[in-house]
Amino acid sequence: MTTVFVLNGPNLNRLGVREPHIYGTETLSDIEALVRQTAKELSLSVDFRQSNSEGTLIDWVHEAADKAAGLMLNPGALTHYSYALADALSSIDIPKVEVHLSNIHKRESFRQRSVTAAAVDGAILGLGSTGYSAALQALKTLINKRAKS
Repeated sequence: MTTVFVLNGPNLNRLGVREPHIYGTETLSDIEALVRQTAKELSLSVDFRQSNSEGTLIDWVHEAADKAAGLMLNPGALTHYSYALADALSSIDIPKVEVHLSNIHKRESFRQRSVTAAAVDGAILGLGSTGYSAALQALKTLINKRAKS
């Protein structure tokens, strides 16, 4: 079965209690269950992970290059300043989609820029947990297109 890495960055382990007026009341475990159900429907396997460490996320991006057909990433606050994470994403040649629960363009000015977005194939934001399902569907399409070429 085709594997997709789903990586979640800093503070996403606090979903459900962290600023529910922005991020909603679903926990990361709730989102993982949704991702696993969507993956099953799409005949995908997921490797779902979360870390508060930039270095760990970079290591996982590198690992995805060898073990996954695609990568979904919610980099959290690293979105706005982690050139190291952007470089890691640029260094791997698998389909990649960035996802955000909130619409970063409607947030504080420092959150409106993504330095990681230029290193991925697409971004889905502002749809809450539904964005994770949409990102998986997009990855499935990208993976299939790559397989045909």
